[in-house]
Amino acid sequence: MALLILAAVIGIPLVEIMVFIKVGSEIGALNTILITVVTAVIGAALLRIQGVGVLMRARAALERRETPVHEIFEGIFLAIAGLFLLIPGFVTDAIGFLLFLPPLRRALAGYVASRTRFVAVNRGAGGRGPRGGASSAGGGPIIDGDYEVIEPDAKSLDDRNRSSGGDGPHGPGNADSPWAKNK
Repeated sequence: MALLILAAVIGIPLVEIMVFIKVGSEIGALNTILITVVTAVIGAALLRIQGVGVLMRARAALERRETPVHEIFEGIFLAIAGLFLLIPGFVTDAIGFLLFLPPLRRALAGYVASRTRFVAVNRGAGGRGPRGGASSAGGGPIIDGDYEVIEPDAKSLDDRNRSSGGDGPHGPGNADSPWAKNK
């Protein structure tokens, strides 16, 4: 994998330089630079337009209480497409424009999503616990249960505070407490 990344880091700029030289010799240096700037501007506009659409679909999926897996990967591919269009070069521009085609981007997102495992976790009021599915994020079983919140009445709290010095069992009135006042 590292060798593949190294080949891409070295190979892509070399191919871009070769294409720049060929195109520049055919249409001129100024036109080559102008085309590069225009593709960057078009890429930024496409990223903004299509990015909003993907965000709206992701929001709709969240409102339906679904995990927006495909939309997440579409957003990643849109970001890559925008980056490729901002990088000066004709080869990266071609790849970037291809990634802006919704059918291709959705097919790639679907392929990557099918190869990826997601576990939805609800970090709501309690801040803990998985939501749905057959196993938790840690791989253990999910135990379904009911609970009841029992709150003590105000009179028993007042009795406890008076017997411990007036400030609760661990407060400043308790002699064993680190908050105890030195007299």
